[in-house]
Amino acid sequence: MKIDLTNKVAVVCGSTQGIGNAIAMQLAHCGATVCLIARNENALQVALSKLPSPHLHHFYAVADFNNTENLKQALEIINSKVMVDILINNTGGPPAGLAISATTDQFLLAFQQHLICNQLLVQAFVPFMKQKKWGRIINVISTSVKVPLKNLGVSNTIRGAVANWSKTLANELGQYGITVNNILPGATNTERLATVIKNNATRKNISEQEARLEMLHEIPTGRFAEPPELAYAAAFLASDYAAYINGVNIPVDGGRTGSL
Repeated sequence: MKIDLTNKVAVVCGSTQGIGNAIAMQLAHCGATVCLIARNENALQVALSKLPSPHLHHFYAVADFNNTENLKQALEIINSKVMVDILINNTGGPPAGLAISATTDQFLLAFQQHLICNQLLVQAFVPFMKQKKWGRIINVISTSVKVPLKNLGVSNTIRGAVANWSKTLANELGQYGITVNNILPGATNTERLATVIKNNATRKNISEQEARLEMLHEIPTGRFAEPPELAYAAAFLASDYAAYINGVNIPVDGGRTGSL
């Protein structure tokens, strides 16, 4: 089975590092033209220079998900250049902390960065997908939508909302040949994981190595994921092979999540 995304255009959010960058690289390897979205233009330029198949005219758009008006402007620019087939919604998680200790502003900011911005992206690109009767919306969320994670109160709450929004969209858009699915990363070797380990060590008054080992003991495969392993799942969901997979959550977590 060879995944061929030739003549497809993919927008990948949060694509200068970590899982987002790995997905952008993999989609480009599969033949898609990729538009990178992030807020740091220098990082975008570096990421763009590393994408394979430069003849496909990959490009980037600068957008800050803290500013919805800024995002809307970026989406207008993208729509003036291309018609998007594949959307990868991927945004860095909210800071760690207990739900009971979080401020309402923290919840509102996370809701805007994740659900509201995802909604703006979908509304910008779905009209063309409907016209073509083909589209892929893939949301990179978290295994917390199945089992809430300790000390990630705001993240657990908002990620759950995004998962339900996604399922609702899947029901609404399936008739147009547009699928909407969620990838749920487990512990993955990214800067986010390093921050989580550090916070856990501080909270439990243990060393970072001990905190790391505690997390590894919870994973049946005994290791953390590498970002390309998430990207393989995204490439499959973006392909024609996954045309009948719609409205599902797919954990990529080494078996850690304690539910089906």
